[in-house]
Amino acid sequence: MSSINPIDISASALVAQRTRINTIANNLANISTTENAAGENKPYVRQRVIFQPGIPELGSKAGVHVAEINEDNPNDPLNLGAEPFRLRYEPGHPDANDQGYVLYPNVDMTREFVNALEAARAYQANVQAIEVFKAMNNQVIQLYS
Repeated sequence: MSSINPIDISASALVAQRTRINTIANNLANISTTENAAGENKPYVRQRVIFQPGIPELGSKAGVHVAEINEDNPNDPLNLGAEPFRLRYEPGHPDANDQGYVLYPNVDMTREFVNALEAARAYQANVQAIEVFKAMNNQVIQLYS
């Protein structure tokens, strides 16, 4: 059985939260994107990060890891918590339908800001955990020197 290193665990959480913050930034950057990369009239779909625990007994390192980044698609019947796409009346918009409505991404700025704040706090907590572990290690070294 391998030993579990607290710094490695907190470092894995730092990487996971950085990925989450980058994904949130991408969502916010695409809050008004009404076309996909091919230029088709399909709005950007909010992305979300799914975490999973590392299980050393099953061959993965301890800590938290990004399992996947997937679409939070409101058209998926199994995805009950997704924000719906936003519909706005803008008859002059090039992506407006026959009734003058434009379909906008399912990115809610408030939700993204709350998620970013939560990710930043988790990041800070893990930095603090690393600092505490380092300080404790230094005290143990001083005791035995």
